Amino acid sequence: MASLSSAEKRPNILWFVIDDMSANFSCYGEKAIETPNVDKLAEEGLLFTKAYATSPVCSTFRTALITGMYQNSIGAHHHRSGRGKNNIQLSDGVRPIPAIFQEAGYFTCIGSGLKNFDFRSLPSKSGRKGKTDYNFDWDAKIYDSHDWSKRNDNQPFFMQVQLHGGKIRGAAEKHYEILEKRMVSQFGLKPTSHDLVKLPPYYPNDSVLLRDWATYLDTVRITDWHVGQVIERLKKEGIVDNTVIIFFTDHGISHARGKQFLYDEGTHIPLVIKGPGIPIGENRQDLVEHIDIAALSLAVGGIQIPQKMEGQNILSPRYKPKEFVFAARDRCGEAADQIRSVRCKDFLYIKNFFPERPHLMPSNYKDSKLIIKRLRELHAKGKTNTLANKLLFSPTRPREELYLYNQDQWQTKNLAENKKYEKTLTGLRKNLAQWTIQTGDPGPETLD
Repeated sequence: MASLSSAEKRPNILWFVIDDMSANFSCYGEKAIETPNVDKLAEEGLLFTKAYATSPVCSTFRTALITGMYQNSIGAHHHRSGRGKNNIQLSDGVRPIPAIFQEAGYFTCIGSGLKNFDFRSLPSKSGRKGKTDYNFDWDAKIYDSHDWSKRNDNQPFFMQVQLHGGKIRGAAEKHYEILEKRMVSQFGLKPTSHDLVKLPPYYPNDSVLLRDWATYLDTVRITDWHVGQVIERLKKEGIVDNTVIIFFTDHGISHARGKQFLYDEGTHIPLVIKGPGIPIGENRQDLVEHIDIAALSLAVGGIQIPQKMEGQNILSPRYKPKEFVFAARDRCGEAADQIRSVRCKDFLYIKNFFPERPHLMPSNYKDSKLIIKRLRELHAKGKTNTLANKLLFSPTRPREELYLYNQDQWQTKNLAENKKYEKTLTGLRKNLAQWTIQTGDPGPETLD
């Protein structure tokens, strides 16, 4: 795609950034629910089947997203770090892209995308700005407003529609009840039936877990509704044809092996792009990273990509598909960890730096969730299967993991000790080591 020069009419750029949601949309093969609005984006645009987050938790994902940098490269890889007295400063040549858009004449905004609904898709007139959650010092003035309606005539805008996504389902039974009633009262829809839910094989087919996943799927339906409403607004204002829409989530579903971890359940995200100059009705199977969204967005606006930016313009005709993509998980809340991964066309390699610590180590965030409490309860009663016991409740983890992830959807068969894959393991181990050096990966936090 050729980027537009500043002399031409520059397109608006609108991001949908969704919390805590995997690719559970019809266009990605989800069968239990229908998501017509995201599906239509895919039909009229470009869908990526292998888009991955470089970090599977909110603040580090968003820090990387807004700078186009690996979170490790800028020392912002620990969840909600750099706050209080130990602030993180971006190095020379690294800037949040809203500031770059502003300098290029764009009106920058972040909110719900709807004048009468908030980030939870609930009726509201608060006009609040959307979620940022960046792990570095930044100036709030990089955002002009919560909405593009305040821009000057004919001024292009860069808008982030920040939605609560999977977080809407909450973490307790009372939240499920509220959402189930809301599906009927606000949308006139029946809540998703538990009978339609098919859980990953390491989660028991327990009524609590099934209800939770069904409620999560309802948050996908709400998200899809909100997307449709924003697009309808663009149409009514006569600007949809000059707006590049980029839809993605910030990591996978919040669950025991999803959010915060580097398996597909935690890092595989939907990525759909539609707008002027974007291929129509195409799917791309090459590997891309979420930090590429920053680079391609600048390019779409005819803005030069900073030389230091690690994200790439994956829409450029000169772009060469990546052989490898990387991800990292570090401290999340008070749960200190260090996990790194590299993924190629067929294999996912994961290195656990603290294998002596269990997968489900104590975590105030995760342990407050009904689903984690229920998993622990079922395990204590001997009601979890062998796979769950091995992957979720083992007191230790393997130092290395290797998966044929295209064949092994939930990454349950670790091939790291299989001699057949020794050459592959050695190669990916080297690739990860090179990336660690390249990014200057700082690793664990200091005591400060």
